[in-house]
Amino acid sequence: MGSIDRYIFRTTLMSFAVVLVSLTGVIWITQALRGIDLMTSQGQTILTFLGITSLVIPALILVISPIALMISISHTLNKLATDSEIIVMNAAGYSPLRLFLPFFYATCVISLLVTFIASYLAPDGLRRIKQWDAEITADVLTNILQPGRFAQLDKDLTIRIRERQPGGVLGGIFVDDRRDPKERVTIIADHGTILKNENGSYLVLEEGNLERFEAGKRDPALVAFGRYAFDMSQFSNRGRDTSLGIRERYLWELLSPSPDDPVYKQLPGQFRAELHDRFLSPIYPFAFSVLTFAFLGTPRTTRQSRGFAITCAVLTVFGLRMAGFACSVMTVKTPGAAAVQYLMMVAAIAGGMFIIVRGVVVDAPPGLMEAINRTGERLTRMVGRPATA
Repeated sequence: MGSIDRYIFRTTLMSFAVVLVSLTGVIWITQALRGIDLMTSQGQTILTFLGITSLVIPALILVISPIALMISISHTLNKLATDSEIIVMNAAGYSPLRLFLPFFYATCVISLLVTFIASYLAPDGLRRIKQWDAEITADVLTNILQPGRFAQLDKDLTIRIRERQPGGVLGGIFVDDRRDPKERVTIIADHGTILKNENGSYLVLEEGNLERFEAGKRDPALVAFGRYAFDMSQFSNRGRDTSLGIRERYLWELLSPSPDDPVYKQLPGQFRAELHDRFLSPIYPFAFSVLTFAFLGTPRTTRQSRGFAITCAVLTVFGLRMAGFACSVMTVKTPGAAAVQYLMMVAAIAGGMFIIVRGVVVDAPPGLMEAINRTGERLTRMVGRPATA
């Protein structure tokens, strides 16, 4: 690359990095706030919370990268146009196709990044989230039971402890169990301990009372006990099921899934849709960059408006991405919808390259501009007309 190519290449990648970090940060914060209960209800530290929520960032980058590339190319082209550099380069013999080369090089770099994220990094982050969540949930008896808090282990099971005493003793235990629709059990114990063995995990309660209220009966049954074992195995073991979802599979696992895979047997259509999404992820940056440059890369003077071209670029890219999402959903049940996605990519890139090679200037039709101007003049006269007495 020459000095001009390096300048455009560097400017585009720097703009891309700024936009990508900004958009990813905003979206990550909104996603992270949804998991704030990881600290409040499960007693995790801020480092654990940040560690788990940050693992979703590669999946966000996978979706945001093409959009960030479009914004960075638009910014670079606007900067070149504002400084009249595009016109100077065009006068020096640079054709639109030649000017597109540094943007193409930048797109190749970003496409390689997206390929790596789609193939390995994003699914690896998602499976680490599942494993980390499994470890937290597997240790639920230690982490969720925090002094002074009502911990809802299940929809109809609530436990509270007053304090943690030396030796792993839990003081002041309250249990409200409504999982069985035929009865409700309430237990109050002076203290208890957690017992784990080969048979499961138990909350061993000592010196307390158990109240069982059965449906259809008028009065509850009261039982005083010296020692009572409350089975909590299903909660201590529920996080150990780390079967991988479709989005958590590496690319090579989607290419050749095991015929005995229960998820594949149940959802073969979603495997197919996810596989095509992974293949198309590196193509979207090329389509977005070609379309953006096709609308904004032709030489214009500072007096010529770029608003119509920018609007067309945004609407075209947005429409292409939304159509891609729609086809991805349809691919689950209709395999032929995947072919439509590839045809759309080819048509978008071919159409954009045709505009670039031919040097077509995308501008509003004169008739449309006249109609807009006339409408603006009428509105101005209506607003500026003095009120009659």
